[in-house]
Amino acid sequence: MRVELFDFDLPEESIALRPASPRDSARFLVVRPDAEPVLADHRVSELADFLKPGDALVFNDTKVIPAQLEGIRHREGAGGQQVSATLHMRTEPDVWKAFAKPGKRIKIGDRIEFGHSAGTCLLGSLMATVEEKGEGGEVTLRFDLSGPALDEAIMSVGHIPLPPYIAAKRAEDEKDRQDYQTIYAREDGAVAAPTAGLHFTPDLFAKLDAAGVERHFVTLHVGAGTFLPMKVDDTVDHKMHQEIGYVSADTAEKLNAVKARGGRIVCVGTTSLRLIESASADNGTIEPWSGATGIFITPGYRFKAVDMLMTNFHLPKSTLFMLVSAFCGLETMQDAYAHAIKTGYRFYSYGDSSLLFRKD
Repeated sequence: MRVELFDFDLPEESIALRPASPRDSARFLVVRPDAEPVLADHRVSELADFLKPGDALVFNDTKVIPAQLEGIRHREGAGGQQVSATLHMRTEPDVWKAFAKPGKRIKIGDRIEFGHSAGTCLLGSLMATVEEKGEGGEVTLRFDLSGPALDEAIMSVGHIPLPPYIAAKRAEDEKDRQDYQTIYAREDGAVAAPTAGLHFTPDLFAKLDAAGVERHFVTLHVGAGTFLPMKVDDTVDHKMHQEIGYVSADTAEKLNAVKARGGRIVCVGTTSLRLIESASADNGTIEPWSGATGIFITPGYRFKAVDMLMTNFHLPKSTLFMLVSAFCGLETMQDAYAHAIKTGYRFYSYGDSSLLFRKD
């Protein structure tokens, strides 16, 4: 499909720079492609009103790490140069794939000393060697530290990699370390938050429990590839960056039981949906799963297991707007986004949310 089909005009003022407070007070657009009214305005705090006893919410429990690193490149015969690297996928205890800037000047064998920013040196430093170099500034970094010691060093010298559309407007601050994290995050490894989950509060969980709605957790470590713009004219030419995920045998069994008794699978966020669909057989059975997924969902995709999706509002021409268009229909989502823009919904990571019913 032509990428231009998924374009729309978004005013700058529609981009949220801070989350709603409290989190579940954010606006909530309910989209039912096969019902009337198709669009209805609500608040996230009302989520339980649209679910039934026995339905199951699926959350991504990945935890955002301070994966934005600033450092100095060292090379024999050349002076030090300021570089930045955004870690996006761990492949070994001491190896991360990353997007580096300025990528063109970095070479295999370069040593990078992280812990330097704008001419200042932070407490301690972290050394890495460039082992491989790919396209678009992607590099493979082998660190001098490994395992928990490397994790601790990254926590010390790194900072939260805010999405570019926020970072371009303001600097990351200490408040983001809390705001850009779900209340149920527990598995370290994400570069970006599963942002639909940012809306949940203990009060909302209590309402869902009272409504008889189950909660289940999977893990997909969201990579920096989620921020990358599409550079092709046709979706068939786009290649997704892979992300590491896990669905336990216990979770798969419980979700299959939900389906068997007529309950609905409601994914909180596109990351949960992509992982559940990756783990599902053609007959809709969810299987235990672990590994890397690069699933790319566009209109025409047949959903195997997911019935409903809670998600924020996405960028024009993004893979995520393509995914929601596949879920509800392109025309329905074009109408939904036009309504959201006209009525002042807030977009992107810190923005408002929506609840999408899958189009039959």
